[in-house]
Amino acid sequence: MPPLGPKCQLNYTRERMWEPGYLKAKCAQLRLENEFRLYRIRLWKSYLCVFFMLHIFVTFLHCVLLFTTVDHRQKIYFDVSLSVGCCVVLLIALSVNFCDGFIAKHTWYMYASSIFASLTLVFADLTESIYHNYTHNWQLGTFYDTYILYMVYMFLPIHFISGAVLLALLVSALYIMYYIQFLADGFSQFVSELFSVGGMSVDILHYLCINLVGIFYRVISDTVVRSSFLDRHQYIKEEIWLRNARLQEKQLLDSILPPQISQPLQKDIQNRIKMAKQGVGMRFFSALERTMAIQIHPDVSILYADVVNYTHLTTTLTVEKLVKVLHDLYGRFDRAAFRFKVQRIKFLGDCYYCVAGLADPDPDHANNCVALGHSMISDIQEVRDVQGLDINMRIGVHSGTLFAGVIGEAKLQFDIWGLDVTIANVLESTGVAGFVHISGATLNNLSEQRYLIGEGPESARKHPLLINHRIITYIVLDVLQAEESEEYLGELHAVSLINFVSRQRLSDNTNESLKAMFNAELHEEFRKMPVSAFNQKTFYGMYRNKDRASAPLYHQLNICLTFYDSAMEKAYLKQTDYMFKYSMLLGWCVGCCLVYIQLMDTKMICPSCIILPATVFLVQTILTFIAWYKKICWARYGKLDLPHRYSRLSCFIFRIHEKIIGSLGIRIVIYLFLVLSSFSVMVIIVMTCQREEFELMFIEEKLFHYEQETKICFHPWVATNMVSLMICLTFTYVHIPFLVKTTMALLLTIAYLLIVFFQFEFVFHHSVTTNPFFPAEYAHGLLICISLLTMYVKERQIEFTNKVNFNWRVELRKKESDATITNHSIIIILNNILPSHIVDVYLSSLSKHELYYENYQMVSVMFAMLMNFEVDLRSLRVLNEIIGEFDVLLLFYKEYYSVEKIKIVGCTYMAACGLDLNFAGSTSKTEKSDFDLNTRTEGNPRKLSFEHNQHELEEVVFVMSSFALDMMRTLARCNKAYQSIPSIRSITDGTIAIGISSGEVMAGIVGASQPHYDIWGNPVNMASRMETTGLPGNIQVTEESARILQDFGILCEYRGLTFVKGRGQIPTYLVGIDGDLNFITTAAKRSPSHVERSTVISLQSTYSQPDDYSDSASIFGQTLNDN
Repeated sequence: MPPLGPKCQLNYTRERMWEPGYLKAKCAQLRLENEFRLYRIRLWKSYLCVFFMLHIFVTFLHCVLLFTTVDHRQKIYFDVSLSVGCCVVLLIALSVNFCDGFIAKHTWYMYASSIFASLTLVFADLTESIYHNYTHNWQLGTFYDTYILYMVYMFLPIHFISGAVLLALLVSALYIMYYIQFLADGFSQFVSELFSVGGMSVDILHYLCINLVGIFYRVISDTVVRSSFLDRHQYIKEEIWLRNARLQEKQLLDSILPPQISQPLQKDIQNRIKMAKQGVGMRFFSALERTMAIQIHPDVSILYADVVNYTHLTTTLTVEKLVKVLHDLYGRFDRAAFRFKVQRIKFLGDCYYCVAGLADPDPDHANNCVALGHSMISDIQEVRDVQGLDINMRIGVHSGTLFAGVIGEAKLQFDIWGLDVTIANVLESTGVAGFVHISGATLNNLSEQRYLIGEGPESARKHPLLINHRIITYIVLDVLQAEESEEYLGELHAVSLINFVSRQRLSDNTNESLKAMFNAELHEEFRKMPVSAFNQKTFYGMYRNKDRASAPLYHQLNICLTFYDSAMEKAYLKQTDYMFKYSMLLGWCVGCCLVYIQLMDTKMICPSCIILPATVFLVQTILTFIAWYKKICWARYGKLDLPHRYSRLSCFIFRIHEKIIGSLGIRIVIYLFLVLSSFSVMVIIVMTCQREEFELMFIEEKLFHYEQETKICFHPWVATNMVSLMICLTFTYVHIPFLVKTTMALLLTIAYLLIVFFQFEFVFHHSVTTNPFFPAEYAHGLLICISLLTMYVKERQIEFTNKVNFNWRVELRKKESDATITNHSIIIILNNILPSHIVDVYLSSLSKHELYYENYQMVSVMFAMLMNFEVDLRSLRVLNEIIGEFDVLLLFYKEYYSVEKIKIVGCTYMAACGLDLNFAGSTSKTEKSDFDLNTRTEGNPRKLSFEHNQHELEEVVFVMSSFALDMMRTLARCNKAYQSIPSIRSITDGTIAIGISSGEVMAGIVGASQPHYDIWGNPVNMASRMETTGLPGNIQVTEESARILQDFGILCEYRGLTFVKGRGQIPTYLVGIDGDLNFITTAAKRSPSHVERSTVISLQSTYSQPDDYSDSASIFGQTLNDN
């Protein structure tokens, strides 16, 4: 049988975060209880300050009214003296709580002083009544009973709620005992008249309601403050992480780019992330619109260093041994470069090049470069001796001018260009192993007395480039005066330590120093947490502060505790009210008491006196049930994770509840209905009194000395207590605007005062008063005004605390958003430095300086060089646009075919296919996934996947060749566009030479201060040689790669034997390409796993599986003419 009702989920997560028990447990879990206790001490001190002003004002107002309204002043001297004396004693006793040193050692005094103050006020109030009862036989009512209960719950420094409840119950019991003894003429009469009209049950219920209101305010205050604490804790956590993350981001960028280039890049990345989050479309840059971050540096020295016998090193060592050697070697070089103020640009396998005087002008740039060169020779000799390797260093240094900056759009790397850069490279290649080979320009900038200089080698004198530019070279034979400073080593270590430590979140196993910093900042922030809306130090500057958005919270709120920022205030008012159920429960309890009090106040029967209270009570009961139904269901099923299918009615109630707590308008309507209807009931009861008949019968009672059995009018003090409770009720709804609550309470007070002083002045005047000859109507009015003032002052404190909590949650959301953007930008930067598959590995293990390496059985490596480029600013602009187009093409291949851009060197573009962790034969870590490769592409089902067997892994050669062909197509398209621009037409002829090789490759991250991912192995060396010995407009491949391509149906023409450095004469092949830049195909023995036919420039793609193997020779069958 199918289910009857629809499915609905019980999601109680948000509501539970506002549960007092949950917040207390969370604070305990985060070990915030001690900080919370310290803050509560400060909070209760602020409450105490408010109470001092309130009590002084109440005492003053009471005494002034006594002196101005009582004719027999000698009768009230005792009352005034007792009130003033009690006020002084009370203030003195409570003032000790402001002595921080004393309270820190004797925290018990806070509770003891609260008990003493409460009982002192009770004693004064009851002593005054008892004194006049025995002395003048006057029965007087109590004045401070309600006020003392407010004081206990809302102002006195009682930290634990149970202590406040016990003290309030003691105060209530003392007053009830007074009523029994002096007003009810004994306990037996008290019991007999307990439930009579106007009996003591009304007063008991009145005290009960006041206690409930007090407990409610304590719970709400504790909940909001604890929530603020948790938000502040998370805020500081995000703040520290964000600060360190930004430092890390800056260091990452500065390690590869100078600040003048990295800062705009950083801002651009973050702006793009923000635009993407906001749904703002980003415009793609077309050709000739890309910005070029390149600068001219006129007075620098360039150092090129090459490891001699490097090819033998990469082919004989194991991957782990090779990475350890290179990491040790390049780490030493990085530390030496840092020490001598030389900026490493990059290293290319065996070549390490850097520049002195680049970041900041340095007149000693030549000396620094030469000193670094000698340090590098010493380092490699030490590594050679320790590792037992046959390696050496060949170094060339030249001084002059260069261009430096970043080109392209992917794998951004800082690089240098220029004739002087080329000369430095030639000096290295023509140099002598174990010596620094320098030019005459460098020699002119050296301190000659520090070095022993000899003539340059014969190979340099015969080099055509050096001959054409009349470069005379020299060898630095020895260093006569070594001046090496070690002062920067500590700084490098500190930077690296901060860089790596900051990458961890505080929730992880963070080191003790970071935890100590976090705890210190947290303690300081909690110490600065505001406790009051009034700040004496900044009060006079409140209205002069113009930048209120960043000002302290005191300055962001006006006198009505409304945000100056209307958007902030609107967001505050639109909050979901997760405390609604507690407000409704209190309102229902108080409502029940009010209904009972209304029924017990008179025996007169009127339909409206019964129907309206019953209607209000029914509506309150229904709303309270709706408010608590979700909590009940969660406690019954959700808390225990019991499976339960909720009925259609339950789902309907859930939706109504969510609608109520999420809508401010609905909550205001409910609030106004409950408050106004309750007051209307009281008004109806009052209005049923026949004033003229009451006055006549009262006069008859006094003349004939009899007392009527049935009250024909309401009991004035019962009505006053009812209105006092209603004023409390107007302030108990948490997320109703403060101005609305204040306005409603003020309107109720004014309406009742009009009834007291005008409509039924005679009835109130002849009720029991609180002082001798004190007009009773003034006593009623004073009690109502004190209730209003007390509740207003307390609600103002609660509202300020709520605003603090909201403001911090807004700040927390901003901080979390900033942290997310920063984290995202760091990932983007890392993905532009390292291959995507090891970014996570780098963030976790490499931050601890751990070695990381990979070994791949089959990787295809490509070198592509743009031919005939004269390096100047105009040519570099064109180069930037072409490389940018290649990078756009790479984005597609990277997404679907695991093609990674390794680096750009001058005008050479280096890429590799197959650097996927799932294809690695071995790694230094266990991050390599062990799940089936079919699941690897679930996130992107179109991504190329290979099997682990050698036969399938060979497809990387086909993919790499297809990428090379698409690069040629892209260059042809760019060339066509440049032909229409006369100023660019002569820069390049649009030719490109490409070399591809494949085989086993080793990869890893080396270097001390800059993360650098590189690949080594015979395929890397051979791909470079295929490019340098290749022909313009062709793709030259090795014999192994040619065999694989022919299996896929791509014609490879035998070129002949070609001399390759380090290998001698080897056979090479040219990939068959026709005039339309398509592969020349032959019969295919196998086909690729799938074919993606696309032209990235046209942003169109189709997914197909060819039927004829011969047609699958080109992975991109469409030509640029299809656009």
